[in-house]
Amino acid sequence: MPNPFVHVELSSADLPASKAFYGALFDWQLRDVPLPNGGTYTLIDTGEGRGGGMLVSPVPNTPSIWLPYVAVPDLTASLAQAEALGASLVVPKTEVLGMGWLGIFRDPTGALLGLWQAKS
Repeated sequence: MPNPFVHVELSSADLPASKAFYGALFDWQLRDVPLPNGGTYTLIDTGEGRGGGMLVSPVPNTPSIWLPYVAVPDLTASLAQAEALGASLVVPKTEVLGMGWLGIFRDPTGALLGLWQAKS
C-alpha cells in the first residue's frame, strides 16, 4: 500500500492523566524519552501493530487530540504538494531525534495530518 499510516500521536492537555488512562485501558507499555528542549516524549509500545507516542500539547489551553502520520518518501515534495492542493502548513519539516523528519498540515476542510519521512 502506498503511503501507509505509520504512527499516531496524542498531544495531551494533561499528559500524566492520559498516560494513566491509556496505559490502564489498553495495557500499553509506555516509555519516556527526553527531548532536546527539556520536555518528554512518551513512546507507546502496543506489543503488535503500529505504536505511537504522547506529549504535552505544544499549544496551551487546547483540547487533547490524536494525530495520525502517513509515510512519504520525500517530505519536502509532499508538503509542497499538499500546499499546492490548498493545505496550510502547521509544522514545517522538522528533524526528529536523528530518526527522520515530520511535517504537519491542515487540509482544506480543517483536518490535521502528519507526514513522516524516515531516515534511510
